[in-house]
Amino acid sequence: MAWVYILHSETLSRFYIGSTEQTPEDRLNKHLTNHSGFTAKAKDWVIIYLEEFETISEARNRELSIKKWKSKVLIENLIRESQ
Repeated sequence: MAWVYILHSETLSRFYIGSTEQTPEDRLNKHLTNHSGFTAKAKDWVIIYLEEFETISEARNRELSIKKWKSKVLIENLIRESQ
């Protein structure tokens, strides 16, 4: 199993889009620990969207397609439609 996930930080008012073969909860914990990288800027990230895939390759392709949107509105619509 693999997942595409979207995190949100209230502090930054930003989204982070990623993919993983780890459980989404384990991956979130890594984002919340001390590291360098975009998600290190805040410690209030929460998972607000998940899609499940058979392979990491499928998940990465979906992650890249969402990132290509470069639109906060489209990402918010995706999240809203999934609820």
